[in-house]
Amino acid sequence: MSAESEIKRRIRERGTNGKITFAEFMEVALYWPQGGYYSGGEPVGAHGDYYTSTAVHPSFGALLAVQLFQMWHQLGCPKPFTVLELGAGNGLLCRDIRSYATKLSERFAEALRYICLDRRPTMAYESGTARTSRVLADGSPFKGLTGCILSNEYLDAFPVHQVVMTADGLKEVYVGLDGKELVDLADEPSEPGLARRLDDLPIELAPGQTAEINLALDRWARDIAATLEQGFVLTVDYGRTAKDLYDPEARRRGTLVTYHQHVQTDAPLTLIGRQDITAQVDFTSVAIVGEKAGLETLGMVSQREFLINLGLEHLQLQLLDRGLSPQQVQANLAGISDLVRPDGLGNFKVLAQAKNIGSPPLWGLDHTEEAAALVAGLPPPVLTEHHLSLPDGRNLGGEAGFEDFWPT
Repeated sequence: MSAESEIKRRIRERGTNGKITFAEFMEVALYWPQGGYYSGGEPVGAHGDYYTSTAVHPSFGALLAVQLFQMWHQLGCPKPFTVLELGAGNGLLCRDIRSYATKLSERFAEALRYICLDRRPTMAYESGTARTSRVLADGSPFKGLTGCILSNEYLDAFPVHQVVMTADGLKEVYVGLDGKELVDLADEPSEPGLARRLDDLPIELAPGQTAEINLALDRWARDIAATLEQGFVLTVDYGRTAKDLYDPEARRRGTLVTYHQHVQTDAPLTLIGRQDITAQVDFTSVAIVGEKAGLETLGMVSQREFLINLGLEHLQLQLLDRGLSPQQVQANLAGISDLVRPDGLGNFKVLAQAKNIGSPPLWGLDHTEEAAALVAGLPPPVLTEHHLSLPDGRNLGGEAGFEDFWPT
């Protein structure tokens, strides 16, 4: 049974005026085993529907390795130091992190145990890499880890509820049927947690405003807090603080979007199972639910700031000394540029949280000479056959040059 057929079956099962929440619709559309979006081919890359930082250039994974190296030291150089990557996908980020870890320190590389966690089977670029394993599960089956729980573009794929503020108060957006066609309709909220989430935030929805609420964050926070005995949580994703995310002037219709073959379609009730459905992450709520679960918020910066703080500029400069062809240099510079593009990946957010270690300073959150000196003495990573090859050195998001992003 296809994802669309399953959605319609569930609606009919609920009676004459049957309906399901948008969160349930999104869950089936994305994850239904027979025809859900993530049950098909690889969604990332030139032949997929979107790009990720991991695919754009290995410098992303390399600099995450630098941050993990500092975390390892702050924890007293434990062995093992476990990195649990949530939503690891094809394992390319694992491969890039492990590759650069060997350049940072042999002791660190030997201590590093990497677990790729995902709910779906896929290609595994990390296969054959030492001290690396892959686990298929929906949620973390681990307890008592010391290290870091890492995710990149993971929370944005959580199914979200949609709500709308009406003259009669808060209503929830459901998916129903009009004949054979799927339609959206508004009714009373399916659970009180929707209103409670909004009450926890320093915002107020305007009349007529639509918004998304990710109630699955509560389970996520409890899950990772129970998994982590001591260490850090690094969350990289696109999103905003609640005040910005729920701004009625800027985002009156919410942030839910759909993508099909790199084209933003914004029609979630069509192309079911063939397009990505995603909403921006409410990082204020991520921090709040984390604190309720026992995680301390260390800080949040843009991806651009995070990578520059960790020494991205030095990796860019060292590319010129690698003996690459002009075309290879251009392709690598284009990939690095895309990682920090202010109107693209560079505007993603990086949230750092911790458990049972206090509030240690992190290189990625604030520029330090220590991180810069470490990276300056190491060879830069270069594009491989597993990464995107940007034609003629052009950026995915425009034509601006790399030098535009560095302070003079």
